[in-house]
Amino acid sequence: MSTPARHTLLILRHAKAEAPWGTPDRERGLTERGGVQSRWIGDLLARRGELLPDGALVSDARRTRATYAWVASRLGEAAPSAYLDERLYDAPASRVLASINETPETVSTLIVVAHQPAVQEVVLRLASPDSDAEAIMEASWDYPTAGLAVFEVPGEWATLDGRDAKLLEYLVPPREG
Repeated sequence: MSTPARHTLLILRHAKAEAPWGTPDRERGLTERGGVQSRWIGDLLARRGELLPDGALVSDARRTRATYAWVASRLGEAAPSAYLDERLYDAPASRVLASINETPETVSTLIVVAHQPAVQEVVLRLASPDSDAEAIMEASWDYPTAGLAVFEVPGEWATLDGRDAKLLEYLVPPREG
């Protein structure tokens, strides 16, 4: 009997976006700060080799695409191509989770770049009882732009449902004063 697959799931809220004045919400880009936040996340993933994604599931909104483009620019050739999923825009947590469930088992570390409130809801839904208590508290209190949740997923992507992934840590870029 083979050992069940172990995966890593990275759930990233898009970086700081432009104000919506005069621009359709889906077309909002990143601010300069958003670029800084995205590069910080990319540098973090590059430094921590165990967090390098080999799959990327990204909302098709401009700000999420830009966030992942900056992250990928820091990962270089190690960055996987983004799978743009229009279902992740303005989606409930259940739809985000359904998209994650479709991930091929060949992907060992998946990064998902999406929007509030779904990212926070998915993180809180997935966190198992043995998750890091401080990470759960921080993610439940505030999920700012470029907030990143890191999960260990003990089984297959398709069976991920709720309270069955261990939240290992919750990371947020430094806030500018």
